[in-house]
Amino acid sequence: MPQEQYTHHRSTIPSSEGPQVYKVGIYGWRKRCLYFFVLLLMILILVNLAMTIWILKVMNFTIDGMGNLRITEKGLKLEGDSEFLQPLYAKEIQSRPGNALYFKSARNVTVNILNDQTKVLTQLITGPKAVEAYGKKFEVKTVSGKLLFSADDNEVVVGAERLRVLGAEGTVFPKSIETPNVRADPFKELRLESPTRSLVMEAPKGVEINAEAGNMEATCRTELRLESKDGEIKLDAAKIRLPRLPHGSYTPTGTRQKVFEICVCANGRLFLSQAGTGSTCQINTSVCL
Repeated sequence: MPQEQYTHHRSTIPSSEGPQVYKVGIYGWRKRCLYFFVLLLMILILVNLAMTIWILKVMNFTIDGMGNLRITEKGLKLEGDSEFLQPLYAKEIQSRPGNALYFKSARNVTVNILNDQTKVLTQLITGPKAVEAYGKKFEVKTVSGKLLFSADDNEVVVGAERLRVLGAEGTVFPKSIETPNVRADPFKELRLESPTRSLVMEAPKGVEINAEAGNMEATCRTELRLESKDGEIKLDAAKIRLPRLPHGSYTPTGTRQKVFEICVCANGRLFLSQAGTGSTCQINTSVCL
């Protein structure tokens, strides 16, 4: 008890010393580091803001799109040259009105048409060496829809009124060809030949060979055969020459002129016999053997 009264009395005695002040906060090197980090953060924020503004300015970001790419009601509108590093999927690609649409590639340009199961139905490949098209049928038509060219597994159809072949060596047909007319360009030669096989021309109503402004020549190595089953073979010309017909043997007796007559053997062979006052074909029958 006396101990507690003494303690209470001692605490009520005013102290002759001043009040003690306790400092609250960051001081010294800690404060300097904090200010440095705050300043560095502000600098980074300003740099990022400047870079963002610069990127938006360079890339031309607007509310309508980015750069040459514009977002419209009908889709995307791209102006200028564009480069696609990955496959492009689009429903329709068209150029600006009045301008051409170009596709450029360092290797090739491939266009694929797929079905619902992503199976390739039609493919078009344009490469540095060739243009290849894969499909069931290939057609070329005019603006009005007229067929010019068609090709499939069964046949190749040329719908144009005229087919011109400009190659120096002409055209080679491994099999038959069906056409109503074969002719050359004006002032050009027309040559039909088969180097190793026979050449046959057939028509149900006749075959006409006409050279209006030049000569017609038929050459073969062995035999040239003109055959008419139900009709006749007619040679209609002002002059008909057979310069290489064989000559029959004769004896220079009597007065004979340098005039020959054409004789026909039983096998159809022709030969010449020097004419006399009468027929000499019966005398020169050795040619028919």
